[in-house]
Amino acid sequence: MPRAGWVKPQDDQRLSDHVALGVLTRTFPPELVDEVVRQTGREQRRHRLLPSRLVVYYVMALALFSQAGYEEVMRSLVEGLAWGSGWRQSWRVPSQPAISLARARLGAAPLTELFARACVPLAAPGSPGAFWRGWRLVSMDGTTLDVADTPENAAAFGRPGSGRGSGEGAFPQLRVVALAECGTHAMFAAAVGPYTNGEPTLARQLAGAAGPGMLVLADRGFTAHPLFSAFAASGTALCWRAKGNASLPVLDRLADGSYISELVGFPDRHARAHGVPVRVVEYALDDPGRPQAEDNRYRLVTTLASPEEAPAAELAALYAERWEFESALDELKAHQRGPRVVLRSKTPEGARQEAWGYLCAHYAIRALMASAAGDRGVDPDRVSFTRALHAARRSVRSGLGTATGALAAALPEVVAEINDELVRDRRLRAAARVVKRKMSNYGVKRPEHRHWPQPSRTADQAVRVLGA
Repeated sequence: MPRAGWVKPQDDQRLSDHVALGVLTRTFPPELVDEVVRQTGREQRRHRLLPSRLVVYYVMALALFSQAGYEEVMRSLVEGLAWGSGWRQSWRVPSQPAISLARARLGAAPLTELFARACVPLAAPGSPGAFWRGWRLVSMDGTTLDVADTPENAAAFGRPGSGRGSGEGAFPQLRVVALAECGTHAMFAAAVGPYTNGEPTLARQLAGAAGPGMLVLADRGFTAHPLFSAFAASGTALCWRAKGNASLPVLDRLADGSYISELVGFPDRHARAHGVPVRVVEYALDDPGRPQAEDNRYRLVTTLASPEEAPAAELAALYAERWEFESALDELKAHQRGPRVVLRSKTPEGARQEAWGYLCAHYAIRALMASAAGDRGVDPDRVSFTRALHAARRSVRSGLGTATGALAAALPEVVAEINDELVRDRRLRAAARVVKRKMSNYGVKRPEHRHWPQPSRTADQAVRVLGA
């Protein structure tokens, strides 16, 4: 039975069969979305104005149009509906409360499972910058996302500390740790949790996503015995930076300057009964253009024991590829989400759902970029993320829907647009870790400001002319 405001099409197809979803359906086809919705038990029991499949895509669209309101994002999805699709009059956009209720019914599980099912490493053998000596280069790191300042989010996620005001951060935060290909920036495994969980804790969930044929790079914050041994047990090769105070005794010096050592857990630091054999590469940077690196000593801990298989100098130079993950975070947080944008969901489940939507949307864009780079035979670094992001947004607005034929016909134009102007080869560059504006003239928002007194009179009732 059609709902008020829309007319059932003559071919008896539902709205979710016609809605414009653009390149999102290339990575997350409707059949996969429907299967995931069924497996997670979130399939609607009756026909609704907002079916579950549409809500899944809508959550990803929220990540593409992060600056727009709920209803405006929905308009971006449905404005491609046309007479040719069988829709005889425009579809009335549901209200914001209706959309919020649909998101609450869906929950975070379908987006979590969809990411796990669809997001895989993208780089093909021979792809520039994606492999080293046969290993697929992967980086692991984490970040935080500000969520809406509600008591529920604060209780579920926690807040960072602050040196100002009440000693708490302005917004609650959730934490994300992920594995990403260095060559394509595609995040193919992720863990989402509260800010109160540290990055190594969440990273334990990713050990099963790594495997033989990968070389995982990670910063010193992850290099502890339990986590390192968990990843090593998966068969993946590791090259992680060690902390400055890590105890790594020299057990055997090798010809290339590296040495054999062992990594032990803190409780076992004296007995050293359960150590993990590792090879250590110690190096420094000799470059007048890197004054911040003067007198710094760097140590890498690797499972690659053979200098012939992995020379020390090459490993030391290779470690810089770990920073590709920082570029992926910049894409996700500064360009796709927008700087300082706070996740809009006011409940913990909604915030988790939204975070997975961001990860899915970023992967879809990166998959499109990898395809464009492969067609052109260039390094994916040469493809502009901003151009791809704009093309993805336009594909959603243009009426490019779920039909296989329409998608196949439109994708070459999208890829050609992305390849029309490539980014120049990267130059050597560095930037100081400073901000231009740090403080504000306004006071710090404290808990007592969240319930500020509200006016009880209109302006004409409140005006009192002095001296009259």
